[in-house]
Amino acid sequence: MNVKQTPVLLLTGYLGSGKTTLLNRILNNRKGIKFAVIVNDIGEVNIDADLIAKGGIVGGNDDSLVALQNGCICCTLKTDLMQQLSDLTEGDFNYIVIEASGICEPEPIAQTICSMPIMAPNLVRHGVPVLDCIVTVVDALRLKSEFEKGDRLTAPNIGEEDIESLVIQQIEFCNIIVLNKISEVSPEEAAHIRKVIRALQPKAEIIECDYCEFDLNKILDTHLFNFDNTVTSATWIQEIEKPIEEIEKEEHHHEHEHEHEHHHGHQHEHEHEHEHEDHSDCDHEHGVCHHHHHHHHHGEGEAEEYGIGTFVYFRRRPFDINKFDYFVAKHWPKNVIRSKGVCYFSDNTDMSYLFEQAGIQKKLSEAGLWYATAPEDELMRMLATEPGLARDWDEEYGDRMQKLVFIGQNLDKAEITAALDACLA
Repeated sequence: MNVKQTPVLLLTGYLGSGKTTLLNRILNNRKGIKFAVIVNDIGEVNIDADLIAKGGIVGGNDDSLVALQNGCICCTLKTDLMQQLSDLTEGDFNYIVIEASGICEPEPIAQTICSMPIMAPNLVRHGVPVLDCIVTVVDALRLKSEFEKGDRLTAPNIGEEDIESLVIQQIEFCNIIVLNKISEVSPEEAAHIRKVIRALQPKAEIIECDYCEFDLNKILDTHLFNFDNTVTSATWIQEIEKPIEEIEKEEHHHEHEHEHEHHHGHQHEHEHEHEHEDHSDCDHEHGVCHHHHHHHHHGEGEAEEYGIGTFVYFRRRPFDINKFDYFVAKHWPKNVIRSKGVCYFSDNTDMSYLFEQAGIQKKLSEAGLWYATAPEDELMRMLATEPGLARDWDEEYGDRMQKLVFIGQNLDKAEITAALDACLA
């Protein structure tokens, strides 16, 4: 029996970016596609009045559902996304749009959709939702003020830093970026914004527009989404997976581009922070993933003009947690837009940590024990089977290391390196 597949478009972007405009364009489509739209809160989304069916709300008392004249519906995101997707795929809709309002990280939603066949096979008997594309809508004006000259938008209102952190994550985890309100910034500003976006996310397609006016075919039936590729497209992942010798070479200014096959060395590096174990539906390989990455060195050619660049801080010695903490809290350089990587501390050298910063937000979380702590027989087996682990193994430290990726504007590599070196125990 051939189970019907229903494509899913995941739409992200913060409030005011133009997402609602785009949603209305999709719902107003005259192509006869019947859309089901899942939104966080119908109250937040202004659906064009002339679209709403004359009967108004279905059943009168279910305010989590709005029926539209063209056969589309708009419903509120219930707690159980899997169940809701299952109900919609059984209906007669040709397409599902999930509008992840400004407060959702896109990755867990993508994970939920992808893992349904494995996690909830009973829900996909009649129809399978297939994630087709993740589109992030960003407001050019807003990005301009956010990333201007490294001076942060440190507005006092609640949640500003969360928004900035979220915008960065949304840009990192998507297939297409809709750069909206492009006419409201100058060509120079637009070029600068593109550089910032490219520094965070070298692979996604960028569509520039005003009022979200562009050919909707660009975001429908794209078949662009692939879990592995999307999850590894962010610059920080590509940088952190470089072999150490390459990082050390770059430190000695022999920068050159080449393509490499990368293997993950440590437990935490290939987890990419996923809760679910099985993504087989999303071509997610188990254990060690092999990705072909092409490394772009920002800072060559035209990027110079805006000084947007990337570098990796790499050391073997542990940090003193108090010094590191003080540096991060009090002396963090303002022009760093994004930083992420692995680190460890002298008070417990067995534990590796994931450090992340996006905008003003900074976070440190345990990422599992280093392989160097494993029993000898297990370790020998790992070294024999994981090329990356053996490649980056150090006689004294094993796989213990500080490996932090920095992305920002006019980064002073020497200064940041010296500051971090001063935090070493």
